[in-house]
Amino acid sequence: MNLRENYFVKMMKYMKKVYHIDRQIEQITDNRLNPTYKTSQIISLVLVGFLLRMRSFNQLNFMIKAGEFNEIYSRKGQVPQIDAIRNSLKSINLDALRQINQRIIKMAVRNKVLGEGT
Repeated sequence: MNLRENYFVKMMKYMKKVYHIDRQIEQITDNRLNPTYKTSQIISLVLVGFLLRMRSFNQLNFMIKAGEFNEIYSRKGQVPQIDAIRNSLKSINLDALRQINQRIIKMAVRNKVLGEGT
């Protein structure tokens, strides 16, 4: 899958522009000591996995090893491995995720995205 040539890149740009998802993800923390990867890197990778409708961490791990996300993380460094993702998700601050969810829903309602059964 070439991420540059499909709708996925447009959707990511839209999420950054309208919902400021990149800034909101930066606010999420976890309880790991001396982490190799930032929590925001891990959350953004998991978000991409959800958007691509990955069914399991095994599928996500396969795509990481295949280099599917190297273009996304080329500026930020290495792609987090599946063990780091699991460790981070175990100790993540859920209140920050809830606040992000509330902001996104509020913005979607304000922009009239959720109308007539959508």
